[in-house]
Amino acid sequence: MSDISARNAPRINAIATAVPDCDVHRRYTEWAARQLDDARKIALLRRMEARGGISHRYSVLSGSDAMMDYGSFYMGDSQPGTAARMQRYVAAAPDLAMQAIVGLPSTDGVTHVVVASCTGFMAPGLDQLIARRLGLPATVERVSIGFMGCYAGVTLLRTAAHIVRSDPAAKVLAVAVELCTLHLQETDDIESLLAMGQFADGAAAVLVSSEGEGLALGQGLSLALEQSDELITWTVGDSGFAMHLSGEVPGRLAVALDAPATQASILGDTPSQAWAVHPGGRSVLDAVERGLALPPDALEASRDVLDRFGNMSSATVLFVLEQLARERPANGIALAFGPGLAMEGVRFGWTDGHAG
Repeated sequence: MSDISARNAPRINAIATAVPDCDVHRRYTEWAARQLDDARKIALLRRMEARGGISHRYSVLSGSDAMMDYGSFYMGDSQPGTAARMQRYVAAAPDLAMQAIVGLPSTDGVTHVVVASCTGFMAPGLDQLIARRLGLPATVERVSIGFMGCYAGVTLLRTAAHIVRSDPAAKVLAVAVELCTLHLQETDDIESLLAMGQFADGAAAVLVSSEGEGLALGQGLSLALEQSDELITWTVGDSGFAMHLSGEVPGRLAVALDAPATQASILGDTPSQAWAVHPGGRSVLDAVERGLALPPDALEASRDVLDRFGNMSSATVLFVLEQLARERPANGIALAFGPGLAMEGVRFGWTDGHAG
Protein backbone atom coordinates (compact mmCIF):
# COMPACT_ATOMS: atom_id res chain seq x y z
CA MET A 1 0.00 0.00 0.00
CA SER A 2 1.45 3.38 -0.98
CA ASP A 3 1.76 6.25 1.47
CA ILE A 4 -0.91 8.10 -0.52
CA SER A 5 -3.53 5.38 -0.33
CA ALA A 6 -2.89 4.39 3.31
CA ARG A 7 -5.86 4.86 5.62
CA ASN A 8 -4.09 7.35 7.91
CA ALA A 9 -2.16 9.20 5.21
CA PRO A 10 -1.95 12.96 5.85
CA ARG A 11 -4.36 14.83 3.62
CA ILE A 12 -5.34 18.39 2.81
CA ASN A 13 -8.89 18.71 4.13
CA ALA A 14 -9.38 22.32 3.02
CA ILE A 15 -7.58 25.19 1.26
CA ALA A 16 -8.51 28.87 1.33
CA THR A 17 -6.72 31.76 -0.36
CA ALA A 18 -6.72 35.55 -0.22
CA VAL A 19 -5.20 38.52 -2.03
CA PRO A 20 -5.25 42.22 -1.16
CA ASP A 21 -7.70 44.59 -2.84
CA CYS A 22 -5.35 46.72 -4.92
CA ASP A 23 -4.41 45.56 -8.43
CA VAL A 24 -1.04 47.13 -9.22
CA HIS A 25 0.04 45.28 -12.36
CA ARG A 26 -0.46 48.05 -14.92
CA ARG A 27 0.81 50.73 -12.60
CA TYR A 28 4.02 48.78 -12.02
CA THR A 29 4.76 48.71 -15.74
CA GLU A 30 4.56 52.52 -15.85
CA TRP A 31 6.86 52.79 -12.82
CA ALA A 32 9.33 50.32 -14.32
CA ALA A 33 9.37 52.21 -17.64
CA ARG A 34 10.36 55.38 -15.78
CA GLN A 35 13.56 53.64 -14.67
CA LEU A 36 14.70 53.45 -18.30
CA ASP A 37 16.01 56.31 -20.43
CA ASP A 38 16.04 54.54 -23.80
CA ALA A 39 12.88 54.35 -25.91
CA ARG A 40 13.93 50.98 -27.35
CA LYS A 41 14.38 49.51 -23.86
CA ILE A 42 11.00 50.86 -22.78
CA ALA A 43 9.34 49.32 -25.82
CA LEU A 44 11.06 45.99 -25.08
CA LEU A 45 9.95 46.12 -21.45
CA ARG A 46 6.33 46.75 -22.40
CA ARG A 47 6.39 44.04 -25.07
CA MET A 48 7.85 41.45 -22.72
CA GLU A 49 5.44 42.40 -19.92
CA ALA A 50 2.51 41.98 -22.31
CA ARG A 51 3.73 38.48 -23.24
CA GLY A 52 4.29 37.43 -19.62
CA GLY A 53 0.95 35.70 -19.12
CA ILE A 54 -0.11 37.98 -16.25
CA SER A 55 -3.19 40.22 -16.25
CA HIS A 56 -3.46 41.08 -12.55
CA ARG A 57 -1.19 41.33 -9.51
CA TYR A 58 -2.30 42.53 -6.09
CA SER A 59 -0.47 44.47 -3.36
CA VAL A 60 -0.99 45.37 0.29
CA LEU A 61 0.05 48.88 -0.72
CA SER A 62 -2.92 51.15 -1.22
CA GLY A 63 -3.86 54.69 -2.18
CA SER A 64 -1.01 56.85 -3.42
CA ASP A 65 1.51 54.15 -2.50
CA ALA A 66 -0.16 51.64 -4.84
CA MET A 67 -0.55 54.29 -7.52
CA MET A 68 3.17 55.10 -7.14
CA ASP A 69 2.44 58.79 -7.00
CA TYR A 70 5.30 61.17 -6.31
CA GLY A 71 6.07 61.39 -2.62
CA SER A 72 4.62 57.95 -1.93
CA PHE A 73 6.35 54.76 -0.69
CA TYR A 74 8.29 54.06 -3.90
CA MET A 75 8.43 57.62 -5.20
CA GLY A 76 10.17 59.50 -2.41
CA ASP A 77 13.58 61.18 -2.39
CA SER A 78 15.23 57.79 -1.96
CA GLN A 79 14.32 54.10 -1.94
CA PRO A 80 12.56 52.93 1.22
CA GLY A 81 14.94 51.19 3.59
CA THR A 82 14.61 47.65 4.84
CA ALA A 83 13.26 48.85 8.21
CA ALA A 84 10.46 50.80 6.49
CA ARG A 85 9.57 47.78 4.37
CA MET A 86 9.52 45.52 7.43
CA GLN A 87 7.19 47.96 9.21
CA ARG A 88 4.76 47.55 6.32
CA TYR A 89 5.17 43.77 6.52
CA VAL A 90 4.43 43.70 10.26
CA ALA A 91 1.33 45.84 9.71
CA ALA A 92 -0.09 43.88 6.76
CA ALA A 93 1.08 40.24 6.83
CA PRO A 94 -1.00 39.09 9.84
CA ASP A 95 -4.18 40.59 8.40
CA LEU A 96 -3.67 38.97 4.98
CA ALA A 97 -2.92 35.62 6.64
CA MET A 98 -6.13 35.87 8.67
CA GLN A 99 -8.08 36.80 5.55
CA ALA A 100 -7.12 33.42 4.09
CA ILE A 101 -7.65 31.51 7.34
CA VAL A 102 -11.23 32.72 7.83
CA GLY A 103 -12.06 31.10 4.49
CA LEU A 104 -11.46 27.66 6.01
CA PRO A 105 -14.46 25.67 7.29
CA SER A 106 -13.17 25.68 10.89
CA THR A 107 -9.94 25.88 12.87
CA ASP A 108 -11.39 24.13 15.91
CA GLY A 109 -9.08 21.46 17.26
CA VAL A 110 -5.91 22.75 15.60
CA THR A 111 -2.88 21.29 17.39
CA HIS A 112 -0.05 22.65 15.23
CA VAL A 113 0.57 25.87 13.29
CA VAL A 114 3.13 25.93 10.48
CA VAL A 115 3.85 29.21 8.69
CA ALA A 116 5.90 29.90 5.56
CA SER A 117 6.87 33.46 4.71
CA CYS A 118 9.93 34.63 2.82
CA THR A 119 9.22 38.34 2.39
CA GLY A 120 9.44 39.57 5.96
CA PHE A 121 10.74 39.02 9.45
CA MET A 122 9.03 39.77 12.76
CA ALA A 123 9.19 38.64 16.37
CA PRO A 124 6.91 37.57 17.92
CA GLY A 125 6.40 35.70 14.67
CA LEU A 126 3.37 35.19 12.49
CA ASP A 127 2.95 31.76 14.04
CA GLN A 128 2.33 33.31 17.48
CA LEU A 129 0.11 36.10 16.18
CA ILE A 130 -2.06 33.70 14.19
CA ALA A 131 -2.44 31.37 17.17
CA ARG A 132 -3.45 34.26 19.42
CA ARG A 133 -5.92 35.75 16.97
CA LEU A 134 -7.57 32.36 16.56
CA GLY A 135 -7.71 31.85 20.31
CA LEU A 136 -5.75 28.60 20.06
CA PRO A 137 -4.42 27.05 23.29
CA ALA A 138 -1.06 28.33 24.48
CA THR A 139 0.20 24.77 24.12
CA VAL A 140 -0.27 24.69 20.33
CA GLU A 141 2.98 23.66 18.62
CA ARG A 142 4.41 26.11 16.10
CA VAL A 143 6.93 26.01 13.23
CA SER A 144 8.13 28.87 11.00
CA ILE A 145 9.67 28.38 7.56
CA GLY A 146 11.49 31.42 6.23
CA PHE A 147 13.52 32.68 3.30
CA MET A 148 13.37 29.51 1.21
CA GLY A 149 11.69 31.35 -1.65
CA CYS A 150 9.02 30.05 -3.99
CA TYR A 151 9.37 26.36 -3.15
CA ALA A 152 8.60 27.00 0.56
CA GLY A 153 4.93 26.32 -0.18
CA VAL A 154 5.76 22.67 -0.92
CA THR A 155 8.05 22.50 2.12
CA LEU A 156 5.13 23.84 4.16
CA LEU A 157 2.88 20.99 3.00
CA ARG A 158 5.54 18.34 3.54
CA THR A 159 6.22 19.65 7.06
CA ALA A 160 2.52 19.47 7.89
CA ALA A 161 2.40 15.95 6.45
CA HIS A 162 5.39 14.85 8.53
CA ILE A 163 3.70 16.13 11.69
CA VAL A 164 0.53 14.15 10.91
CA ARG A 165 2.51 11.01 10.12
CA SER A 166 4.27 11.24 13.49
CA ASP A 167 1.02 12.07 15.32
CA PRO A 168 -2.13 10.83 13.52
CA ALA A 169 -4.29 12.80 15.98
CA ALA A 170 -2.72 16.09 14.89
CA LYS A 171 -4.67 18.77 13.05
CA VAL A 172 -2.26 21.16 11.34
CA LEU A 173 -2.99 24.68 10.18
CA ALA A 174 -0.43 25.51 7.47
CA VAL A 175 -0.26 29.11 6.25
CA ALA A 176 1.81 30.79 3.54
CA VAL A 177 1.76 34.58 3.30
CA GLU A 178 3.97 36.68 1.05
CA LEU A 179 4.21 40.44 0.49
CA CYS A 180 6.50 40.49 -2.52
CA THR A 181 5.49 44.01 -3.62
CA LEU A 182 7.28 45.47 -0.59
CA HIS A 183 10.62 44.71 -2.24
CA LEU A 184 10.71 46.59 -5.53
CA GLN A 185 14.15 47.96 -6.39
CA GLU A 186 15.06 50.95 -8.53
CA THR A 187 17.18 49.72 -11.44
CA ASP A 188 17.74 50.23 -15.15
CA ASP A 189 18.35 46.51 -15.71
CA ILE A 190 15.51 45.14 -17.86
CA GLU A 191 16.01 41.55 -16.66
CA SER A 192 15.52 42.68 -13.06
CA LEU A 193 12.50 44.85 -13.91
CA LEU A 194 10.85 41.97 -15.75
CA ALA A 195 11.51 39.63 -12.83
CA MET A 196 10.00 42.08 -10.33
CA GLY A 197 7.05 42.51 -12.68
CA GLN A 198 5.94 38.94 -11.98
CA PHE A 199 5.68 39.13 -8.18
CA ALA A 200 2.61 39.89 -6.13
CA ASP A 201 1.11 39.53 -2.65
CA GLY A 202 -1.10 36.69 -1.47
CA ALA A 203 -1.84 34.20 1.29
CA ALA A 204 -3.10 30.63 1.50
CA ALA A 205 -4.26 28.55 4.45
CA VAL A 206 -4.47 24.75 4.54
CA LEU A 207 -5.82 22.23 7.04
CA VAL A 208 -3.95 18.91 7.13
CA SER A 209 -5.00 15.88 9.16
CA SER A 210 -5.20 12.07 8.95
CA GLU A 211 -9.00 11.93 8.69
CA GLY A 212 -11.75 12.85 6.24
CA GLU A 213 -11.68 13.43 2.52
CA GLY A 214 -9.12 15.51 0.72
CA LEU A 215 -5.86 15.50 -1.20
CA ALA A 216 -3.65 12.87 0.43
CA LEU A 217 0.02 13.87 0.58
CA GLY A 218 2.58 11.26 -0.37
CA GLN A 219 6.23 11.01 -1.37
CA GLY A 220 8.40 14.10 -1.39
CA LEU A 221 10.65 15.06 -4.31
CA SER A 222 13.79 17.21 -4.20
CA LEU A 223 16.34 18.28 -6.80
CA ALA A 224 19.16 20.83 -6.76
CA LEU A 225 20.99 21.67 -9.98
CA GLU A 226 24.77 21.65 -9.91
CA GLN A 227 26.53 24.98 -10.53
CA SER A 228 23.27 26.93 -10.28
CA ASP A 229 23.93 29.05 -7.20
CA GLU A 230 23.75 32.33 -9.11
CA LEU A 231 20.61 31.63 -11.15
CA ILE A 232 18.08 32.64 -8.49
CA THR A 233 19.17 34.69 -5.47
CA TRP A 234 17.26 36.58 -2.79
CA THR A 235 19.52 38.99 -0.91
CA VAL A 236 18.81 41.13 2.16
CA GLY A 237 20.09 44.64 1.54
CA ASP A 238 19.69 48.13 2.98
CA SER A 239 16.71 48.74 0.68
CA GLY A 240 14.75 45.51 1.12
CA PHE A 241 15.23 42.04 -0.34
CA ALA A 242 16.72 42.09 -3.83
CA MET A 243 15.61 39.28 -6.15
CA HIS A 244 17.82 38.11 -8.99
CA LEU A 245 16.18 35.80 -11.51
CA SER A 246 18.51 34.91 -14.36
CA GLY A 247 17.19 34.66 -17.89
CA GLU A 248 18.99 31.29 -18.03
CA VAL A 249 16.52 29.69 -15.60
CA PRO A 250 13.95 28.36 -18.12
CA GLY A 251 16.59 26.80 -20.37
CA ARG A 252 18.53 25.22 -17.51
CA LEU A 253 15.30 23.94 -15.99
CA ALA A 254 14.07 22.37 -19.22
CA VAL A 255 17.40 20.57 -19.74
CA ALA A 256 17.43 19.30 -16.14
CA LEU A 257 13.87 17.98 -16.33
CA ASP A 258 14.57 16.29 -19.65
CA ALA A 259 17.28 14.10 -18.11
CA PRO A 260 16.17 10.43 -17.99
CA ALA A 261 17.02 9.99 -14.30
CA THR A 262 15.11 13.14 -13.34
CA GLN A 263 12.10 12.16 -15.41
CA ALA A 264 12.05 8.70 -13.85
CA SER A 265 12.18 10.22 -10.36
CA ILE A 266 9.37 12.72 -11.01
CA LEU A 267 7.07 10.86 -13.37
CA GLY A 268 7.27 7.39 -11.82
CA ASP A 269 5.30 4.51 -13.32
CA THR A 270 1.78 5.99 -13.22
CA PRO A 271 0.79 8.95 -15.44
CA SER A 272 -0.18 11.95 -13.33
CA GLN A 273 -3.75 13.22 -13.69
CA ALA A 274 -2.97 16.61 -12.18
CA TRP A 275 0.01 18.96 -12.14
CA ALA A 276 0.32 21.69 -9.53
CA VAL A 277 3.39 23.50 -10.83
CA HIS A 278 4.42 26.76 -9.20
CA PRO A 279 3.94 29.44 -11.87
CA GLY A 280 7.24 31.23 -11.52
CA GLY A 281 6.55 32.89 -14.86
CA ARG A 282 5.24 31.92 -18.26
CA SER A 283 8.68 30.85 -19.46
CA VAL A 284 9.13 28.62 -16.41
CA LEU A 285 5.83 26.86 -17.07
CA ASP A 286 6.78 26.45 -20.73
CA ALA A 287 10.11 24.95 -19.62
CA VAL A 288 8.43 22.44 -17.30
CA GLU A 289 5.94 21.46 -20.00
CA ARG A 290 8.76 21.01 -22.50
CA GLY A 291 11.20 19.29 -20.15
CA LEU A 292 8.69 16.72 -18.88
CA ALA A 293 6.93 16.37 -22.26
CA LEU A 294 3.55 17.20 -20.72
CA PRO A 295 0.30 17.55 -22.70
CA PRO A 296 -0.52 21.15 -23.72
CA ASP A 297 -3.34 21.43 -21.17
CA ALA A 298 -1.49 19.86 -18.23
CA LEU A 299 -0.56 23.20 -16.65
CA GLU A 300 -3.86 25.04 -17.23
CA ALA A 301 -4.43 25.61 -13.50
CA SER A 302 -0.92 27.02 -13.05
CA ARG A 303 -1.31 29.33 -16.05
CA ASP A 304 -4.69 30.52 -14.78
CA VAL A 305 -3.27 31.39 -11.34
CA LEU A 306 -0.34 33.20 -12.97
CA ASP A 307 -2.72 35.21 -15.14
CA ARG A 308 -5.07 36.21 -12.33
CA PHE A 309 -2.61 36.72 -9.47
CA GLY A 310 1.02 36.65 -10.64
CA ASN A 311 3.80 34.94 -8.68
CA MET A 312 3.08 35.14 -4.93
CA SER A 313 6.20 33.18 -3.98
CA SER A 314 5.48 30.34 -1.55
CA ALA A 315 1.69 30.85 -1.53
CA THR A 316 1.27 30.38 -5.28
CA VAL A 317 1.42 26.59 -5.54
CA LEU A 318 -1.33 26.43 -2.89
CA PHE A 319 -3.56 28.58 -5.12
CA VAL A 320 -2.99 26.01 -7.87
CA LEU A 321 -3.79 23.11 -5.54
CA GLU A 322 -6.97 24.87 -4.44
CA GLN A 323 -8.18 24.76 -8.06
CA LEU A 324 -7.12 21.17 -8.66
CA ALA A 325 -8.71 19.89 -5.44
CA ARG A 326 -12.15 20.72 -6.88
CA GLU A 327 -11.54 18.10 -9.57
CA ARG A 328 -10.60 15.39 -7.01
CA PRO A 329 -7.72 13.95 -9.08
CA ALA A 330 -6.77 10.34 -8.31
CA ASN A 331 -3.10 11.29 -8.43
CA GLY A 332 -0.96 14.33 -9.03
CA ILE A 333 2.39 16.00 -8.52
CA ALA A 334 3.12 19.42 -7.03
CA LEU A 335 6.43 21.07 -8.02
CA ALA A 336 7.97 24.42 -7.13
CA PHE A 337 11.30 26.01 -7.95
CA GLY A 338 13.43 28.47 -6.04
CA PRO A 339 16.84 29.84 -5.04
CA GLY A 340 19.98 28.22 -6.40
CA LEU A 341 18.03 26.42 -8.85
CA ALA A 342 16.33 23.90 -6.67
CA MET A 343 13.05 22.02 -6.88
CA GLU A 344 10.78 20.73 -4.13
CA GLY A 345 7.79 18.52 -4.84
CA VAL A 346 5.20 16.21 -3.32
CA ARG A 347 2.85 13.59 -4.71
CA PHE A 348 -0.85 13.86 -3.95
CA GLY A 349 -4.09 12.08 -4.74
CA TRP A 350 -7.72 12.32 -3.70
CA THR A 351 -8.99 10.17 -0.87
CA ASP A 352 -12.59 9.89 0.31
CA GLY A 353 -11.38 9.11 3.79
CA HIS A 354 -12.60 5.51 3.75
CA ALA A 355 -9.96 3.64 1.68
CA GLY A 356 -8.11 0.90 3.52
